[in-house]
Amino acid sequence: ALSPQPESEVFEITDFTTASEWERFISKVEEVLNDWKLIGISSGKPLEKGVYTTGAWDEKSDEISFADFRFSITHHYLVQEPSDKGGKEELVEDALPLPMQDLLCMNNDFPPRAHCLVRWYGLREFVVIAPAANNDAVLSESKCNLLLSSISIALGNTGCQIPLFVQIHHKWRRMYVGECQGPGVRTDFEMVHLRKVPNQYIHLSGLLDIFKSKIGCPLTPLPPVNIAIRLTYVLQDWQQYFWPQQPPDIDALVGGEVGGLEFGKLPFGACEDPISELHLATTWPHLTEGIIVDNDVYSDLDPIQAPQWSVRVRKADNPQCLLGDFLTEFFKLCRRKESTDEILGRSAFEEEGKEVADITHALSKLTEPAPVPIHKLSVTNMVHSAKKKIRKHRGVDESPLNNEVLNTILLFLFPDAADKLADGFESRTSTPAGSNPLPENEDYNLFSQFKSAPSDSLTYKLALCLCMINFYHGGVKGVAHLWQEFVLEMRYRWENNYLVPGLANGPPDLRCCLLHQKLQMLNCCIERKKARDEGKRGSLSDRSPGDTGKGADHSGDNADKEKEVGKSWESWSDSEEEFFECLSDTEDLKGNGQENGRKGGAKEGNKEPVNLKPEGRLHPHGKLTLLHPGEPLYIPITQEPAPMTEDLLEEQSEVLAKLGTSAEGAHLRARMQSACLLSDMESFKAANPGCCLEDFVRWYSPRDYIEEEVVDEKGNIVIKGELSARMKIPSNMWVEAWETAKPVPARRQKRLFDDTREAEKVLHYLAVQKPADLARHLLPCIIHAAVLKVKDEEALEDISSVKKIIKQIISHSSKVLRFPNPEDKKLEEIIAQIMSVEAIIARARSLKAKFGVEKCENEEEKEDLQRFVNCLLDQPEVSVIGAGRGPAGSIIHKLFVNAQRVSAVPPLDDELRRSGSSEERRLNAGAVSDFPPPTGREVILRTTVPRPAPYSKPLPQRMYSVLTKEDFRLAGAFSADTTFF
Repeated sequence: ALSPQPESEVFEITDFTTASEWERFISKVEEVLNDWKLIGISSGKPLEKGVYTTGAWDEKSDEISFADFRFSITHHYLVQEPSDKGGKEELVEDALPLPMQDLLCMNNDFPPRAHCLVRWYGLREFVVIAPAANNDAVLSESKCNLLLSSISIALGNTGCQIPLFVQIHHKWRRMYVGECQGPGVRTDFEMVHLRKVPNQYIHLSGLLDIFKSKIGCPLTPLPPVNIAIRLTYVLQDWQQYFWPQQPPDIDALVGGEVGGLEFGKLPFGACEDPISELHLATTWPHLTEGIIVDNDVYSDLDPIQAPQWSVRVRKADNPQCLLGDFLTEFFKLCRRKESTDEILGRSAFEEEGKEVADITHALSKLTEPAPVPIHKLSVTNMVHSAKKKIRKHRGVDESPLNNEVLNTILLFLFPDAADKLADGFESRTSTPAGSNPLPENEDYNLFSQFKSAPSDSLTYKLALCLCMINFYHGGVKGVAHLWQEFVLEMRYRWENNYLVPGLANGPPDLRCCLLHQKLQMLNCCIERKKARDEGKRGSLSDRSPGDTGKGADHSGDNADKEKEVGKSWESWSDSEEEFFECLSDTEDLKGNGQENGRKGGAKEGNKEPVNLKPEGRLHPHGKLTLLHPGEPLYIPITQEPAPMTEDLLEEQSEVLAKLGTSAEGAHLRARMQSACLLSDMESFKAANPGCCLEDFVRWYSPRDYIEEEVVDEKGNIVIKGELSARMKIPSNMWVEAWETAKPVPARRQKRLFDDTREAEKVLHYLAVQKPADLARHLLPCIIHAAVLKVKDEEALEDISSVKKIIKQIISHSSKVLRFPNPEDKKLEEIIAQIMSVEAIIARARSLKAKFGVEKCENEEEKEDLQRFVNCLLDQPEVSVIGAGRGPAGSIIHKLFVNAQRVSAVPPLDDELRRSGSSEERRLNAGAVSDFPPPTGREVILRTTVPRPAPYSKPLPQRMYSVLTKEDFRLAGAFSADTTFF
């Protein structure tokens, strides 16, 4: 019965050895300090001058918690070379910790870019504990004291000599309290932050009173106080220095004058001043108490007399820049969903347009086979039908582009369309723009890296025109309108055999964007169609059926050029026979006798009947003769292989891949791939009646015909040849193709390249492009143009930092634009980089204008000012050589004087002067008449007090005060004896 009582007593026992949340928190702090190896004696060399600005700062962070409240703990430190830690001086018992020595170092006061604790206390290394979440804050006094106690115990337990701070109150207030411990000494870091500046502390004498009272030194003659003072003046009124960039005159564009915007090039420059403020810091780095007077009625702190001046500029946030706006607005097009018809209204472009075109074409064919006479060709004629159709579905006034703008752009894109240039139409066929690239010019070949288009090409010009229209002339509607006109122009040129200008000769250049390839493909189609039509007309008047040697005679001049391959029949001007898409029924009947003869010949050793008339000869192939008849071997006129754009190549590769690895699939794939081979075999047979496969191989693939010297029966050395091993494989592709090939000249073969079909495919592709698709195609051209523009503008300014950024932009763009459908985020990054470069160059020009660099007549001073301006762009703060007496200093002084005159107020009368504030009384004393009241005062007070026996080294004392118009911050670090640990 007595047993339950002891059990209940056992459960009531309280274990007082269990660690509390507070102890766990201290333990975590100690653990982090140990992990970061911050325990023990702190060591380091004395700080060099300016090292806080030029050196690299680093930090490492971890997370700790007090119960369920999370803190981040961060170690901030200046990266320094490792030093010897075995020095004898560091083992001295009463040596001060390194942070306390840093308090007295005067080499790095007022660093322009550093953590606020570095600026206030001059520390090279410290640890901060702050609430992890941005909206969390330690507000109550008890919590602040608890955290201070925690870090004090952690420092004592670990022997860490690095200052440890705790951030209290809201983060925007930047309030810190902290502690640093050393052997027998401790420094408390305290701070006061008030919204208004107390009047008694607005001058140096009041701050000295605070400092001396905080020291609490019992000695009657206080040790001398060293003072460093910085006054900051802000210049905001730049009105008298106008911003030199003028917005482009868009109306002048149509009138023929260029104005601020050069037609066919992107604009450049900021529309507003990219420099908003100039901050002048006047510094007195080494003063001693008693040397100067600064109280509520008088001050010796005249900025003109300050020994050090330094300047920083405040940049305008995202200034409006023309190039950046153009790029951004054009990029927005990529996200539009509407089609051209939806934007412009459902037009008769598709329905009526085709009927009208077909009827016109048919009538012209009936009356006159020649194309439309050249003298009638003009921009007005070209676009008349398109405008007529557009007007049917909306009012004339609603048209996004007026005639004047549209004609100007079309003349820019198609200079050969002007009446005065009509005579030059024929010359366009031989020397289209872009046919003579400059391979040594790095800027010109930039298109291959960006996959855009050459900078003198039609595609490039079209991109610039669309970009300009999108920004100034109707946005997406204007873009859709111009594109519709452009497509109509392409169809007009196709139907009338006019080559598209501004495109390089030859097949599509796969290094360019797909749209450029499509236009090149259309040009190939026009060239083939034009040659064919001219050949038909020539054959009607000049046909001479019996002259079989005409081809050979004409080819004498080209014998050197055409060694191993045949010349294309399309480029042959004296067509002997009309080209056929395919053989008609009558042709099949006519050819039956030949067919039968060929079949029989194939069975008898693959020899063609010698009575066939040779056709389509180009010229003899050197001294080679056919193996069996012994007649000269002629190179045939062959069809050129079909040009391909990258999407067609991809489509073809997908089809071939889908055929699989089966025998049937492999056979079909071989047939598809051997279309060009079969055509060449047929041309060869037609040019060389009685030839065999060996003859063809000797011309087409000489390596597959192996010749060796052998001794015949009579003992003579003769050369014997045979096909290579791969050609002897039974039923290989070459043998099969040779057996099925008929002796048909290139002019009578089915076309390898159906220019009619391919041209219609290109025209359809262009017609269905939405403005968004168009923007995607042309965005690489716009980025290309923007980079060239930035490079041209930078060359005028010669800013080294901009050169590096441009190289980064080119490298980044090359990687992003090389692949189809790049991510929007990556494209936005490229555009942002270009905009940042534009802003930097605009800032450079703004500063050059304000400092009068160009107006300076003294060359040496001009170079100094140029260097000064460039430093202002790159560095957070720049020292002014000669302070207020140097060339830059005198200009800055004038800027302030002029600003003061603009904002001058009537002088105060005696009554107001007597009743005014202390600040106004000091201003009226005349000490700083050329400058406005300083917006900030920073004062560092330092001294050392004797250390009580038995210690000999003095204790450092430091106070840092920041006074601005709105608030007052006083940060103090005071060392004292410690007797409790």
